[in-house]
Amino acid sequence: MPDLVIAVARGGLPLGGALAYALGTKAVGTLNVEFYTGIDQRLPDPVVLPPLLDIEALRGARALVADDVADTGETLALVGQLMALHCAEVRTAVLYAKPHSVVDPDFVWRRTDRWITFPWSDQEPVVAAG
Repeated sequence: MPDLVIAVARGGLPLGGALAYALGTKAVGTLNVEFYTGIDQRLPDPVVLPPLLDIEALRGARALVADDVADTGETLALVGQLMALHCAEVRTAVLYAKPHSVVDPDFVWRRTDRWITFPWSDQEPVVAAG
């Protein structure tokens, strides 16, 4: 049982919240990571964006890192490494894992090699006119 759930924003937010409820874990944090810039388009490496987690709150904790997809796995690898610097134990959970991922998550709902479009991210962002 984790002491806290870390959701990788933005894709891992729905799963992180759902897992926290299911596990009865009230300590939930987010780590903002930018990697994908479009459909199958990404930066050379994932980048952690502010705001950052309270590192002191992580010390000695058992963390469950939640994300939507382990596609290349690079985002999950980065977050896992960062959490391992401070947490006593780090496990990972994803909805989908792809066969070419550099990380094999601890918990996977489905495995696929297909591109996944989620209902919460299938539309262009709403932009204010002006």
